[in-house]
Amino acid sequence: MARLAGRRLLFAAPILIVVTFGVFAIAAASPFDPVKAYAGTAALGADAETLARLRENLGVDKPFVARWWDWLTAALGGDLGQSSVMRQPVTQVIGERLVWSALLCAVAFVVAVLAGTVLGVLAARRPGSVLDRVVTSLAYVLEAAPVFWLSLLAIWLTALQWGLLPAGGLTDTASEQVTFGQVTRHIVLPAGILAVSQLPWFTLYVRQGVADALAEDPVRGARARGVSERTVLLGHALRSGLLPVLTLVGSRVPELITGALLVESVFSWPGIAAATVEAATAVDFPLLAALTTLATAAVLLGNLLADLLYGLFDPRVKFHDM
Repeated sequence: MARLAGRRLLFAAPILIVVTFGVFAIAAASPFDPVKAYAGTAALGADAETLARLRENLGVDKPFVARWWDWLTAALGGDLGQSSVMRQPVTQVIGERLVWSALLCAVAFVVAVLAGTVLGVLAARRPGSVLDRVVTSLAYVLEAAPVFWLSLLAIWLTALQWGLLPAGGLTDTASEQVTFGQVTRHIVLPAGILAVSQLPWFTLYVRQGVADALAEDPVRGARARGVSERTVLLGHALRSGLLPVLTLVGSRVPELITGALLVESVFSWPGIAAATVEAATAVDFPLLAALTTLATAAVLLGNLLADLLYGLFDPRVKFHDM
């Protein structure tokens, strides 16, 4: 495991460097002007000399390669730079928002895995039954539904029509403190929608894996020996059927991050979504590079976690072969 993790980390370093270089190159080709985004309406009446001085102060007068190299060398020393659009250090911008994005993704991911496993097992017990067709059809429908549409539908139904849950934000409007109860109430809708967006994949994978495992000879032999259906399902079929699901841990991370950005925007969740949008539109090089690097690192770690879990739970896989 240590050797596998070490090889992946060595492989991740050049990937992250290339990604940051690409971010600076794309941002440099962007039609957005970071100086005008920083100055706002004051840039409309500013003369060319003032704008040139501001461009020099922001460091955007240099070629993007020079800006990238300055940022990379500083980042390796722990300094991610200053966010021009947030008027804060990049580390502070990310630190204030990352915890809420991580909480949202973690809750949604756990709910999606648990619910998908239960629905997949129920559907796989009797392939072709009414329950199987209902679960499978629902999974395909949810897979095709856009995340923002599900979010708006949930707000309209549960918050506006029924008044059961708050429509957005982290706490109540009149509250000045962040409490556990308020966060719990406010996270239900965004985490639920994000979980629903990931649910079809886990449901379909579990359903197929468990159904294939139930048709294998060892499982049939266990049934012929009089082993209880619960033991056959949970002790044999489920363990074998969940192995393909482990590969989803890494492959679903990119879509989980993308879905989280959309969900955070719709529900005004104080995560990194707003910072990402503002960094992109304002061509905030340091913040944009840091957020992109963070997302790339999350994808790489997700893939590593999937490989480690697969090697641990599948005795046929050896780490030296991975």
